[in-house]
Amino acid sequence: MKHRLMVLAALLTTLAGTWLSPAVPAAQALQDAPGAVEDIEPLPANLWLDGTAETYRFTYWSTGSHNEPVLVQGTAFLPQGKTPAGGWPVLSWEHGTVGLAPRCAPSTAGYPDHVRDYLTSMLNQGYAIVATDYVIPGDPGVHPYLDGSTAARNAIDMVRAAREIFPDTVSRSWAAIGHSQGGHAALFTTSLATRYAPELDFRGGLALAPASGIVDQFVDEVGPGTPDIVPPGGIAYFAYVLRGLKAARPSFDLADYLTPVGADLIKQAETTCLRELTDYIQAQHITIGASLTKPMSEGDFATIAHPVIDIPLAGYDRPLMIAHGSDDTDLPIELSKKLVADLQANGVGVVFNEYPGADHRSVLDASLADTLTYLRGLFS
Repeated sequence: MKHRLMVLAALLTTLAGTWLSPAVPAAQALQDAPGAVEDIEPLPANLWLDGTAETYRFTYWSTGSHNEPVLVQGTAFLPQGKTPAGGWPVLSWEHGTVGLAPRCAPSTAGYPDHVRDYLTSMLNQGYAIVATDYVIPGDPGVHPYLDGSTAARNAIDMVRAAREIFPDTVSRSWAAIGHSQGGHAALFTTSLATRYAPELDFRGGLALAPASGIVDQFVDEVGPGTPDIVPPGGIAYFAYVLRGLKAARPSFDLADYLTPVGADLIKQAETTCLRELTDYIQAQHITIGASLTKPMSEGDFATIAHPVIDIPLAGYDRPLMIAHGSDDTDLPIELSKKLVADLQANGVGVVFNEYPGADHRSVLDASLADTLTYLRGLFS
């Protein structure tokens, strides 16, 4: 039991994660196909990756949680050098948890150093990087955090949008890649890509330290009796999961689970970035136990959350690689080992690489050489 609680605590400390786009009037939205570009602007110079030849921040159309048209924001980075025949091969990058507010998104706030370094390495190897922010929260919208299918459509439509902007320099051949919460999204993308965008040439996916087993952990361990071992960052993630599920599935009776403390936590989660929310939780001494009226095993959480959040175990018709560090205390490697076993039991071919000594962040650097080899194989 203690081990399971420690895994839960680690799980709730992670996911440098997801973010999504504002809802739009239906009459307007129905006129716009997924991937159609709505607006484009230069990206501020301080947000450029080293080695960028050309970059833009743009807004494009995608499909939301309820199959409605939604606006999504993202950024495309083109490498320096002579464009190869057919255009630069594309990597659709899916980022980790940053918060639910638009100002938290990477196209506005930028990337942490370890992610910038990783993406720069890819760019300098001759890959165009297209990076979705996921659905832009509108008024009173909140992005459907951990709604894997929506994040996948956003990432796929990002490739479509980039090809609209750069028709002669961006290839139709592409791969999905993501870390942590973005690894969760990349798995959904890999299972959906060829069905959702058959006109593109999807080559495969890579998930780095992906979030998995979320719903089971919540159902098994989260409730008023949850021991006070979850750090503030994990509690912030807990709040994002609940509020994101409510956004994805409005029928979810979130209010029935919340004490006044929990209701205030969720309200704060709607407007703050991850660090701000973490600081608020620490200052207010908020705990998960004090936030809930009943265990997550009761009520409608599991029934609603499983189809939205659980990683699909079918639909993979292109190569898939999962990479995880042995010393990851945010998302313990046991979670990925179970996921890989479940995928293989369902007939999915998956390459699984474990990196001894690597933690949740350093797995990006530790796996880089294998990642580049894997990508060369995909695009050969």
